[in-house]
Amino acid sequence: MSDLPDDLPLAGQDEEPEAAVAKPPVAAARTRPKPGERRVQILQTLARMLEQPGAERITTAALAARLEVSEAALYRHFASKAQMFEGLIEFIESSVFTLVNQLVEREASPALQAQKITTVLLQFGEKNPGMVRVMVGDALVFEHERLTVRMNQFFDRVESHLRQCLRAAAEASGSSTPTVDAQALASALTALAVGRLQRYARSGFKRLPTEHLELALQRLAA
Repeated sequence: MSDLPDDLPLAGQDEEPEAAVAKPPVAAARTRPKPGERRVQILQTLARMLEQPGAERITTAALAARLEVSEAALYRHFASKAQMFEGLIEFIESSVFTLVNQLVEREASPALQAQKITTVLLQFGEKNPGMVRVMVGDALVFEHERLTVRMNQFFDRVESHLRQCLRAAAEASGSSTPTVDAQALASALTALAVGRLQRYARSGFKRLPTEHLELALQRLAA
């Protein structure tokens, strides 16, 4: 999962000319992860495991084995597996809504805002296939119910953003029922996005969610 934050510092370059002077070899010290690095590593590994076929249910034992640590080591960073999934959901929420807010600020047309919000959501899923299993609920079936509730709230929030854009678009076009129009179109766009993400996951990440997307959005939210 390349898009997860990575706090590892870049290796610096030696600026002192004395660096060229021959010195006795020094044994490489085994560096321990800095605070927060192991937590990110756990989430990155969990997301990568979710990209594999049949990965709807991942045990902490399997995750620990992949990381080559004990299960107890995992629980030093997360109180439970549910908390690990909450970390992934937080990343999804932060990433998508940061992008949504940026595009709304840049795009003046409400209709195009709605199209671009849908596009951003599907592009995020396409680039983060492991996250898609979380977004559509496949990875949450055997987990705590609150995770599914939170993921549903995520899509409710997406729909709310779409509804605001589409109401403004309907008003600008002179619609006599802008609220009704916006609700119907926002629901349709959200359903389109969820359906395409589900198809992406269930095709083994072969059917891309952005396939023929531009034409579909032009018909739905022109």
